[in-house]
Amino acid sequence: MATKKSDNKGGKAAKPAKGGKQPAGQQAGGSKKKGGAGQARQARVQREHSGVELAVPAPRLKGHYNTVVKARLAERFGYTNPHMVPTVEKIVINVGLGEAVKQPKLLDTVVEEIGIITGQRPVKKKARKSVANFQLREGQEIGVAVTLRGNRMWEFLDRFVTTAVPRIRDFRGLNTRSFDGRGNYSMGVKEQMIFPEIEYDSIEQIYGMDVTFVTTTNRDDVAFALLRELGMPFRGEEKPIVVQEGATAA
Repeated sequence: MATKKSDNKGGKAAKPAKGGKQPAGQQAGGSKKKGGAGQARQARVQREHSGVELAVPAPRLKGHYNTVVKARLAERFGYTNPHMVPTVEKIVINVGLGEAVKQPKLLDTVVEEIGIITGQRPVKKKARKSVANFQLREGQEIGVAVTLRGNRMWEFLDRFVTTAVPRIRDFRGLNTRSFDGRGNYSMGVKEQMIFPEIEYDSIEQIYGMDVTFVTTTNRDDVAFALLRELGMPFRGEEKPIVVQEGATAA
């Protein structure tokens, strides 16, 4: 007596026909794996820290400036009015990314990482003119910039001086010849990995940045003394080049 073939209940799932679509579960799993890195990075940006409801303390470096640095600068340069003592007005961070011409999505990653480093969301910068040799069109987004003021500026400066700068590879001190003649100091950072807020495993592109410290004085020697008192590790005992008023170039 012939027996009937058993149903496929409890057995293995039937394979899809050749050229057919995969089950919905497999499709979802594939897309999840593909976008896993971006979702994990976005989750790190959006998660709240444990002290989100606590009062925000005053920046440590700002308190040091008010209690110690102002008195030292006033005594050294003879300021009689406390409002004459210079301070840091703002910090500007610029990132130029030439690869963004062919890979525009890289800018989104840079925006997220700079936002993590500074605590403020940067803005994308567009090209001012077209350059045929670089396949660059006017209005194309090729950079990122952020300007820090107030408490965020002091917090960034504190972390930059005490944590990030010592992590620079083969660091031997900051160059003292990078003042612009009007009391502002600019320096370049080759890798964003010097900031401990950036996880090494989540880096997709290594890029550099320009950091400019804008002060309220127009003298390089005063700005040098201000930044040195705030902890900027300048190289040796070199002094910045000071152009005397009325002097002519040789």
